[in-house]
Amino acid sequence: MQPFILKHTVTAQEIDNLNHVNNVVYVQWIQDIAGKHWQKLVENQPEQTYIWVVIRHEIDYLKSAVLGDEITLKTWVGESSGLKSIRHVEILKNNVLLAKAQTTWCMLDAKTYRPLRITESVLKILNPS
Repeated sequence: MQPFILKHTVTAQEIDNLNHVNNVVYVQWIQDIAGKHWQKLVENQPEQTYIWVVIRHEIDYLKSAVLGDEITLKTWVGESSGLKSIRHVEILKNNVLLAKAQTTWCMLDAKTYRPLRITESVLKILNPS
């Protein structure tokens, strides 16, 4: 599967007192690209009756990004079964890996917020052939 890719320029609001992107910002970027990728996957689908919530983030911070850096965010869906779906994210600057993440998402019923098993139709959305 081809990764979903976004470009971003680091802003002053994303910089911490060490003059690099704050780690919390990376978490926000990881969540943002996941949401945008999901919206792209379901843009032609009938109304969805479920939502996704994060139940685990694993992030390796490898190098720093600083003000004005042009970064690339890449995401793709990994193993999905039962209630959970794994999503991978890479954050790069000039093809140099700055951070990588593996996030576990749980599918919930949009009305009751109760966990739902991932159906075959959702699997086809997550991993189109």
